[in-house]
Amino acid sequence: MLYIFDWDGTLVNSVDRIVLCLGKAAQELALPLLENHQYQEIIGLGLHEAIHSLYPDADADMHTAMRDAYSKHFVNEDVAPCPFFPGVVETLQTLHEEGHKLAVATGKSRRGLNRVLEQLNWDSYFHSTRCADETLSKPHPLMIEQILEELNMPRHQAVMIGDTEFDLEMARNAGVASIGVSYGAHSAERLEKSSPLAIVNHFGDLIEVMKEAG
Repeated sequence: MLYIFDWDGTLVNSVDRIVLCLGKAAQELALPLLENHQYQEIIGLGLHEAIHSLYPDADADMHTAMRDAYSKHFVNEDVAPCPFFPGVVETLQTLHEEGHKLAVATGKSRRGLNRVLEQLNWDSYFHSTRCADETLSKPHPLMIEQILEELNMPRHQAVMIGDTEFDLEMARNAGVASIGVSYGAHSAERLEKSSPLAIVNHFGDLIEVMKEAG
C-alpha cells in the first residue's frame, strides 16, 4: 500500500506558525492584515496560489515580495522544527516496518521540505516527495500522479491523508482514496464534502481505519 501524506497540519503542528508568518509578511509590506482564519483557510495550497488568493488585488511584484517575506519569517521561526501531532511518529514507523510505501505531497517549497527532513534526519525516510513549487498546486492531481508513476503503484493501492479540502480534492481528482484528519487547518464538516473514506481525530487511528476499509 502507498500512503501519501500532506505535511503541514497533518503530520506536524505548524498551522499557527504559518498563520503567524503570513501576518508578519503582510505587516512588513503594509498589506491589509487579515483575520487568522482567513490565513488558515489557504493552508495546503502552493505559496504562489495562497498569496494570490489572499491578496487578489495586489500586483505580481507584490505577490513575489509577499512570498519572499513569508519565507524569511518562516525560516526565522523554524529554528526548531514544528512538533509532530500525537501518534504520527509511531504510526509512520509501524507502516514503514510493515513494508508500505510512504510519500509526501505538500504545499511547502522543496527547499523548505528538504530543510525540515534534514533537521529530523528523515531525508531518506519517504520513498517519494513532491512540493508545490516543482509541480502543480493542490487540488490539481499532478503531485499524486507523479508519485504513482515514480513508485510504479496503481491508484487503487494508494491513499492520501490530509487536513484540508485541497488534499482530499487532489486525491479525488487523481482517482485515489483519501482520509481526512480533523485536527488541522480545515474543519471535519468541510472535509466531509470531499467524500473521504473516513475522518480521524487522532493520527494513530489511521491503521485501524485502513484495516476496516479492506
